[in-house]
Amino acid sequence: MPNVSLPSGQDWDPVSVGRSTAGQNKVPKSAAALTRAKDQGLVQTEKKYGGSNASAHTGGMVMSARKLEESDSLKHAKVDKSLSKAIMQARTAKKMTQKDLATAVNEKPQVIAEYESGKAIPNGAIIVKIERKLGCKLPRPGKKPAPSKTSSTGTGTGGPRVGGRTGTTRGGPAKRR
Repeated sequence: MPNVSLPSGQDWDPVSVGRSTAGQNKVPKSAAALTRAKDQGLVQTEKKYGGSNASAHTGGMVMSARKLEESDSLKHAKVDKSLSKAIMQARTAKKMTQKDLATAVNEKPQVIAEYESGKAIPNGAIIVKIERKLGCKLPRPGKKPAPSKTSSTGTGTGGPRVGGRTGTTRGGPAKRR
């Protein structure tokens, strides 16, 4: 039998895979080396505009709080005082606590507290659940009137007649009976 040497274990010698380091330019590590490289023309610098550094975020694109205040009203509609008072009176007449009412309508006690204090944003579904549980009609928040559109065609009084009837005309076919 011939004596054959089989590789036993691992090869611990360093192996380079990929690029060789022979043709690479070295990056300057210190500020002095960087200025030397700039003087020799080996390094070029460019000014970045619109980059994401901290100084760019504090620049001219900042919207001040005054501009936000001057813009449209950004307040949410709150529950009317009459609704909060009616909920409180109906709940106390039924001898229920806020927690009892909240569990009965499957809501958190904080929601009922917000409705009674007038801080909640009105939600019709919650108001209906409270009405059903308390057994009374609650005052609903009034809707703001929609802005009226002023147009010459659309009132139906001075427009053309379609099929012998007066009404709004929008260019479609006449109404069926």
